[in-house]
Amino acid sequence: MSPTGPRRLPEATQINKAKAAARKKRAQAQASSSRSRRGAAEADPPPPAEAPAESSPAKSAPAAPAVGEAAPPPPSPQAFGLPAGFPILPQALGPMAASLAPALTPYALKGETAAKVDFEKLVYNMARLFEQGGKAIAATLKPTKPGEAKSDLSSEISNATKAIGKVAELWLSDPKKTVEAQSALLMGYFGLMTNTMRRLASEGAEPLVPHDPADKRFSAPEWRESPFFDFLRQAHAIAVTWANGLIDRSQELDAREREKAKFYFRQISSALSPSNFFATNPEVLKETWESNGENLVRGASMLARDLEAGKGRLKITRYDASKFEVGVNLATTPGKVVFRNELIELIQYAPTTETVFRRPLLILPPWINKFYILDLGPEKSLVRWAVSQGLTVFIVSWVNPDARHRDKGFEVYMREGIFAALDAIEKATGERRISAVGYCIGGTLLAMTLAYMAQTGDDRIASASFFTTQTDFSEAGDLKLFVDEEQLRDLEEKMAATGYLEASSMSTSFNMLRPEDLIWSFVINNYMKGKPPLAFDLLAWNSDATRMTAANHMAYLRDCYLENKFARGEAAFGGLKLKIGDIKIPVYHLATKEDHIAPARSVFKGAKLFGGEVRYVLAGSGHIAGVVNPVSKPKYQYWLGERPQGDFDAWAAKAVEHKGSWWPDWFAWIAAQAPEKVPARVPGDGGLEPLCDAPGEFVKTRYS
Repeated sequence: MSPTGPRRLPEATQINKAKAAARKKRAQAQASSSRSRRGAAEADPPPPAEAPAESSPAKSAPAAPAVGEAAPPPPSPQAFGLPAGFPILPQALGPMAASLAPALTPYALKGETAAKVDFEKLVYNMARLFEQGGKAIAATLKPTKPGEAKSDLSSEISNATKAIGKVAELWLSDPKKTVEAQSALLMGYFGLMTNTMRRLASEGAEPLVPHDPADKRFSAPEWRESPFFDFLRQAHAIAVTWANGLIDRSQELDAREREKAKFYFRQISSALSPSNFFATNPEVLKETWESNGENLVRGASMLARDLEAGKGRLKITRYDASKFEVGVNLATTPGKVVFRNELIELIQYAPTTETVFRRPLLILPPWINKFYILDLGPEKSLVRWAVSQGLTVFIVSWVNPDARHRDKGFEVYMREGIFAALDAIEKATGERRISAVGYCIGGTLLAMTLAYMAQTGDDRIASASFFTTQTDFSEAGDLKLFVDEEQLRDLEEKMAATGYLEASSMSTSFNMLRPEDLIWSFVINNYMKGKPPLAFDLLAWNSDATRMTAANHMAYLRDCYLENKFARGEAAFGGLKLKIGDIKIPVYHLATKEDHIAPARSVFKGAKLFGGEVRYVLAGSGHIAGVVNPVSKPKYQYWLGERPQGDFDAWAAKAVEHKGSWWPDWFAWIAAQAPEKVPARVPGDGGLEPLCDAPGEFVKTRYS
């Protein structure tokens, strides 16, 4: 490279010359190799070999070099588009790849796959890998532009260090406990070594740590059949169990500190799983040899693209964006936007029956993601199914906020959201009383609104359904670990500059609740196996996250998660204290068994606080899949029991399991509240003129 920079020929000329040079070198190498083989054959002719029945030399893959035979020389650096001053890299990769082959082949390959490795192509792909890796590094080093959100990584590392450091300090401060901890770990590994030696000696010993079929990270047969990979799996499990045991036995720390340490240790142990590394993942090794490294090149290219999209932060692509478009194959139930203000668009769906129930239904989805989780597609749409049952369905589409909305908190969302929707529904249908549904945080707002309405004598909401909604946050699960005074101060300072929480921040928090499924599985599939993301509607919705206003987010974290004001009767709207016990209307309360966001136990505890009739239902699966469980293709069951009271485990033990979707049970409950029917209502026939077709404009606003 000259002092003024590299001197380069025109691109086409450079490529042509590089190709010609590469062809010349390959021809010379083949001629030399052929002469060597002829000489060896004359000196010591091998025994005749039976030829394949139908061989095609032109199409057969080149065999791996025999022992003692020189590997084909790699092409010149210029053939890869690399600068002339960087000649040693690809030349070193060839011997490196060849030397790794015999070491890794027994674990990664079966049969004759090893003989089909094209080392010339492998070397070429390794050079391309370094090129794509350079692009990824360049993306991470890009400076943050003014106004762009900065990475939260340093803050998370600091929190993890503090949490785990308290446990380490506790055990290291006492020599006796230190020896106890070290001995426990060494004994575990000694047992593993002994067990592995017995298995290698063909004594038929079962693994020390049984294989868990539910752990998808270790589903490949090599994790069970190969002593090498099975040893890695068990060693990781022993270390994780040992560390979690130390945390559990740190009784000097309070319960919150222990749970926080365990949460952050899970992030670390998930990241350090042997399945996450190239050299210790048999599926990745096999894919690499069979594709001659093409998978790593594709993966590095996707990594660079995702880092570029995240402006230096890793923004994992979890679905094929080209396959989904809101209004085309997502959120397709016919309807009209009949009302809009600064905060909401109100959608009224077109009827599909001649008559409908007199009482309209209003759905209040969470504003953390967009409303169409309940209208993913024709087969999975709760909205479409409810319309087909004869309900007049309205749904709120919340604005994706910007700086203008910074001061809009829970009370504003009640007045400009729920109350504005109630007024609009009355104009559109002539009906004053409605049934309401609140999903997740939308349900929390609905419950607080109902408590306020009880104080003011407003009876426009006649019955309420809550889907995976918390009203008591004393047992709110791992999300509660993100909330303490120090973290809230940092978050408040961060949001002060913009007036909102970036969508990516909330998404990261949710992904950390299930790191194996929502982070590392994509890292392996995308960046190591080089496979394109799947076309999956649920992941498309999950990636379509929204911002949250600063006032709303701080109220949610401080008033609900940190201080649990609503359950304690200390939350207030308009100067009036809100009490859940004041809500006397009929309530349908749905929880899901494997919910990481609104744990069933927490939902149960809040459901006990309502003052009227409560039908508590426990559905299978989690926060999303448990709700989106369509009647036509149900995947999960549900449980029904008596009114929620006493202990959750006691209630669950007596609950009766029902096969299929819970949707018909909910609809029967809705219909029983107000069975009277009227002629079907068409959007626009009432007192409101349609503004545009569903799904509206707010849902299409996205921020990178």
